[in-house]
Parts: sequence; structure tokens; C-alpha cells
Amino acid sequence: MSIVQRMAPDTPLLQVDGLTKRYGARIGCADVSFDLWPGEVLGIVGESGSGKSTLLSCLAGHQPTDAGRIRFDGRDVLAMSETERRRLARTDWAYVHQNPRDGLRMGVSAGGNVGERLMAVGARNYGDIRGKALDWLGRVEIAADRIDDRPRAFSGGMQQRLQIARNLVTGPRLVFMDEPTGGLDVSVQARLLDLLRGLVRDLGLSVIIVTHDLAVVRLLADRLMVMKSGRVVEQGLTDQVLDDPQHAYTQLLVSSVLQV
Repeated sequence: MSIVQRMAPDTPLLQVDGLTKRYGARIGCADVSFDLWPGEVLGIVGESGSGKSTLLSCLAGHQPTDAGRIRFDGRDVLAMSETERRRLARTDWAYVHQNPRDGLRMGVSAGGNVGERLMAVGARNYGDIRGKALDWLGRVEIAADRIDDRPRAFSGGMQQRLQIARNLVTGPRLVFMDEPTGGLDVSVQARLLDLLRGLVRDLGLSVIIVTHDLAVVRLLADRLMVMKSGRVVEQGLTDQVLDDPQHAYTQLLVSSVLQV
């Protein structure tokens, strides 16, 4: 059994309280608080500059915060050592970038990209690593005979699916997604969203997804948080927020008056 006891299912997996990030006089995000439950998908939306990407970056530890608290599985993330945070990022957490080239090693084979994540958590048997890589390539609909191909030979949609396989192979409990369907054409987006929805459901993942596309959050997110000028202006169940928005800004987003 782990030294850190797993929390009860009725306890939030992630607890965020008063998270704030400033860039000089400019606010990146301010006083953001929410709980994320096991198996829940939280969508964060807002126009460009709303603070949603800054918030995701701070949550994932990609940049420091100025104030607030982040607790994961009862542990104070901001009080962890750098070594502990890196271990967390390799095991219980995963991050899917908008541009898959930011999340893949383009000079390493598809199988190698998946295998590297396994090796980072201690896997050493080549046969087992290759077997798990093959399994995950299949799960994200990449043919087994492409295992030794480099990602640069893949289409954008295939690269994104490979990045997802690389991130999920170690069984993370929390996945951060930054515009995972951005830059893909409509048909490829639809295929990727269907794949993501199935993986989230089958694996019981907790997910925080940032997107400009309200159709994406309607399909994937249980709950929705709307940001404007670095602050949360509305949050609630996804269908409730999108079908009956209360804040004027959310109403503009839903009616597509703002370009998001």
C-alpha cells in the first residue's frame, strides 16, 4: 500500500482555493476556486485572454502561482519539492498539449514515445514495454504496423492520438488538456472527440479541459467554468450553463457574439 493513503471516493480529487497569477500589473487569473471529483470532467471556456490557459498552466505546475492553494489527493501540491512534482507529473498526472509536437519526441518512433513514459515510471522489460505500446496504439486507432514510424510521418490527428496514448499509458488519475482538438479539421475533430469520450468513460479519468469550442465541452464536460479577464464569472453543470446562462458574458459566448 502507498505511504499516502488514497482518499475516499466522496472526497474531491483536486481542491483549488484562491489561485492567483499576475504578470506585473496584469492579471492572468485571480481568486479561482473549485473542486474536481474522481471521474469528473471540468471544462474551462472563455475568449482569448480570459485566463483559461494561464489557469491550466498554473494547475499543471508549468508556471508558478502568486497566491492560493492546490491540493491533490489530500497533498499540498505547492508545498511539494521539485522532485515530488516531477514524479507526480509522470505518474498520477498527464498533460495533453494543443500542438502534439509539444508533447511528443518527433525523432523517436511511435512505440518509443509511448515506451518512454513507461520507462520513466520504472518499466525495463523491452517485451512488456513494446506490448503495452502496441496495446495503446490500438486503443487510439493507430495501426500496429506504424509502431516503428516517426511521428513526423503521421497526420495531425494521428499525432494527437499518439500524444494521448503516450500520456495515458501509465494510468494517470488526472489529465490536463489544452485545446486538444485545436487546429484539426471538423471530421478529424469528431473522430478524436469520440475517442476521448470513450477513454474518459472507460478509464474513469478526471479531466480539466480548456477549449474555445463550446461543442467540445458540451460533449465531454460534466461541469463548466466560464472565465473573463482572469476571473470565473459562472460555473455549473455543463448543460445548465449552456442552455440557461446567467451571466451576461456567458450569454454572449453561447450566442456566439464574441469570437472565442
